Amino acid sequence: MSLTAEAATNVARVLAEALPYIRRFRGKTIVIKYGGNAMVDEELKNSFARDVVLMKTVGFNPVVVHGGGPQIGSLLERLGKESRFVSGMRVTDSETMDVVEMVLGGLVNKEIVNLINRHGGSAVGLTGKDGDLIRARKLHVSSGADGATPQNVDIGHVGEVKSIDASVVDMLVQGDFIPVIAPIGVGEDGHSYNINADLVAGKVAEVLRAEKLLLLTNTRGLLSKDGELLTGLSPARVDDLIADGTIHGGMLPKIRCALEAVRGGVTTSHIIDGRVKHAVMVELFTDEGIGTLIG
Repeated sequence: MSLTAEAATNVARVLAEALPYIRRFRGKTIVIKYGGNAMVDEELKNSFARDVVLMKTVGFNPVVVHGGGPQIGSLLERLGKESRFVSGMRVTDSETMDVVEMVLGGLVNKEIVNLINRHGGSAVGLTGKDGDLIRARKLHVSSGADGATPQNVDIGHVGEVKSIDASVVDMLVQGDFIPVIAPIGVGEDGHSYNINADLVAGKVAEVLRAEKLLLLTNTRGLLSKDGELLTGLSPARVDDLIADGTIHGGMLPKIRCALEAVRGGVTTSHIIDGRVKHAVMVELFTDEGIGTLIG
């Protein structure tokens, strides 16, 4: 179908606007944490895959780290196993960890790989256990009722990042592949550990000295107390917003992850709305961008 003159002009304008960004980020590494609605809505899934393929085509080096909490919960429910949470963390016994590895390292990871490949990319899936990519240590959490003394709770195979050896990721990037990483690490005890995908994405971005860390969320970004979107923020300004309570609740860990990545050498971190079609492309290739930038 041929374009009208007006539509063709709009396409040309968009391409002209994108050109400086293509030049600036060519050869740079962009780490994307993929999750939320963008992982379950078919239209958003396809727009994400096309965005990643476009990034690679114009010379960027995208690295995808994905979550999969809802998919894990759904399979556990089908298996008749109750999901329990402590301080927002899924209690993960050995049986649950088997399900986590099956879902994250198998079903979800391979679906993303297949989606990117169907749109013209060359993606390779891996977990943190491949190539000794993610070394984990057991995460210890405290929990207590209001006014009670917090108690240490054993939540099983839930970990945090001890170290990252990104040589296997570098090898894939240099081979013109798109790495797709499931956030499962291995501990010194040889056990597998489920790790928060935001944390893994941030640490991978640090080790790769990425130009950008993009965290896809189900919110517009970071909002002020008046509900206004906050855009370009310095690390010092983010500290102030944490101190005055503007950043709180579920957004706090995500913002801290983005902030730590910037302080660890990543040029900028972005909290972007994964519910918007082509959110990654809008953030990278347009003057307006989308969501909150920290840097």
